[in-house]
Amino acid sequence: MIKFKPALALGISILATSAAAPVMAQSCMDLWYQRNLIYAQNGYCFSTSLGKRQFAEYKCWTKNPDLTQQEQKRVDSIRAEERRRGCKVN
Repeated sequence: MIKFKPALALGISILATSAAAPVMAQSCMDLWYQRNLIYAQNGYCFSTSLGKRQFAEYKCWTKNPDLTQQEQKRVDSIRAEERRRGCKVN
């Protein structure tokens, strides 16, 4: 079971909410977490066991969350970095 330390999760949370911040994650898992935190904060209902465990404290109500333009740009940036690194977290 993968657990994040509170300080790490807080730092990742701050990075994930800033669309202007460059992708600075240290690992593919960090990138996965940053990207999916944006979805969790917007009510996304995860279907994977990893997503359900990591974001259990967030309320889910949709499979198609409405992201702001800034959030979508951040997600796109993270996905591009995941592709560049060849990440396969989940």
